[in-house]
Amino acid sequence: MTAGEATARVPVRIARGGWLDILRFVAAALIILYHFREAAPVALGAVHPVFDRGYLLTNFFIIDSGYVLARIYGEGFANRTLPFPGYARQRLLRVAPSHLVVIAALALLVATAAAVGIRPSNPQWFAWPELPAQVFLVQAYGVPGGQGWNAPTWTLSALLGCYLALPWICRALWRVRPWLVVAGVVVLLLAADGASRAWLGDPLYRLPLRHGFIRALPLFLLGVAAAILGARVWVPPVRAAWMGLAAFAGLIAAQAVSDLALISLLLLTVMIWAAGALPVARPSRLVEQLGLMSFAMFLTNEVTRIVWFGAFDAIGQAAWPATVRWGVWALGVASAFAAAAVFRYGFDGPVQAWLNPPRRPPAQPGVSSDRPVA
Repeated sequence: MTAGEATARVPVRIARGGWLDILRFVAAALIILYHFREAAPVALGAVHPVFDRGYLLTNFFIIDSGYVLARIYGEGFANRTLPFPGYARQRLLRVAPSHLVVIAALALLVATAAAVGIRPSNPQWFAWPELPAQVFLVQAYGVPGGQGWNAPTWTLSALLGCYLALPWICRALWRVRPWLVVAGVVVLLLAADGASRAWLGDPLYRLPLRHGFIRALPLFLLGVAAAILGARVWVPPVRAAWMGLAAFAGLIAAQAVSDLALISLLLLTVMIWAAGALPVARPSRLVEQLGLMSFAMFLTNEVTRIVWFGAFDAIGQAAWPATVRWGVWALGVASAFAAAAVFRYGFDGPVQAWLNPPRRPPAQPGVSSDRPVA
């Protein structure tokens, strides 16, 4: 084998502006559609039950976070060359400033509306005793509270625990044979799902927010296992692309036939792995920005929905013709994208550039040293 052939067989580095960013943006867009589904003149879940399966999208982001962070930091953690304090600070600063600004803005809005005599459409989701657990992102660990308000933040709460566990996960798994890690994590996922059904009364992938960390950790490990495979096993890009397309087709078929959630989660993992196995020869600046905006879309869309439809409910949209209400709904969905873009470029991006500039982890095979952290 020549030197060129040996180099060609090194797993590709993940980078911005490629298929991973496309997947993240599409998933965030579908989350917006999921959160807006009940506000449509005809609830979208009545059109097809797939619209009520938003938990798959949330689980996608958990798996994707495990994959991306393990690809970036895994080798450094396994070699103990990456200091934990700097990593922990980076992850906390990635989440906390934007989360605190959004939840503070929502609380101020609700308080101001109450002061002038305006009640929210669903006041049960804005109980003040529920707010502290959400502010401090502890609702995924059994701490009372956290219901309502900006409800999707339970995912951030659960992921913070996964982020802190990542160094020890990588140290334990990085040198194990990749396929053995994959098999072990899949078995763990199935066992955890069985235990969750038996002891907690719900499948693992749909546990309520108070069990959010229990729900997230096996899925995060699934992403880490895919990262270990992606970083250590070379697959021809053409084959990876076909495997990703086959997984996508399988996902569509699974959702068309029935829920098949565990199979769907495995197929999502294959799609993430395949996207990471494809070289980004010409990174797209637009795709990179869309991928970066996915966090803002995830964080702000529920607040946009509350404000948008709260305002139109207050002026009596229920009595309007269906065509007008569909127009209001479509504009509401569009406003979620617009609000996320404003938040990303007006606050989240500048604050991250100031408080949390991208750091270059040690160069390692299969990892792009210039990829900003997700």
